[in-house]
Amino acid sequence: MLHGFTGSKENWFPLARRLRERYRVVVPDLPGWGESNRIDDANYGFLAQSERVAHFLQAVSPDEPVVLLGHSMGGGIAALTAARHPDRVARVALIDAAGVRFRDNRFGIDVLAGRNPFAVHDEASLQRYLDTVFFDDVAKPTIPWPADRVYIARRTQDAAFEQAVLDRIGRSDERFLPGGDAVRIRQPALLLWCRQDAVIDASALALYAQRIPQAQRVMLEGCGHMSILEKPDAVANAVVELIERGRQR
Repeated sequence: MLHGFTGSKENWFPLARRLRERYRVVVPDLPGWGESNRIDDANYGFLAQSERVAHFLQAVSPDEPVVLLGHSMGGGIAALTAARHPDRVARVALIDAAGVRFRDNRFGIDVLAGRNPFAVHDEASLQRYLDTVFFDDVAKPTIPWPADRVYIARRTQDAAFEQAVLDRIGRSDERFLPGGDAVRIRQPALLLWCRQDAVIDASALALYAQRIPQAQRVMLEGCGHMSILEKPDAVANAVVELIERGRQR
């Protein structure tokens, strides 16, 4: 399970709890994020991260390919990994995935203008961030004092790193590389979006589907960018269908 921009392994925990009784679940922090190491001036774009993921998959599952799930930025990384390392990826799920030129929205316009719409530096920007990525108020997390101060301080400290990564995955020549390489994905695939996604517009599902025609397509209602937190039961059902489809009983 590969998390998204500004995310961490914890984003996947609701889904992991629903799948771990049936499958072995591996939920890393991507290099540079969460509790993983960060190296100054290293490349944390789509392509570099996909190569790191391919090496990681070789280490954690050397004898058989895996089912690779990617959310948001992690979806772009998963697409490249599946396309370029098909021996390591048996099936792939792209969930609210970055990497294609979706219909213009406020988030995309801000990114192209060089801004970080996810930037957090005070209570107001933290609330704006949560309001952007979540649609369902019930699922929206609350961060009580003093934990909110700790989170704001960490995100403020990470501001330069976040901007550097966003410049690479959102504005550089490789921003649409996942979508371009997706035509090479031959494995069974899942494309899952929320119609109310205000980050990666739901039009991205159809764009990825043009490149991965064999993919199962799921459009959820009543959730935003964080489908894995807002609709974990529906996402889990779709992932199980992806894994079990075509397998011998």
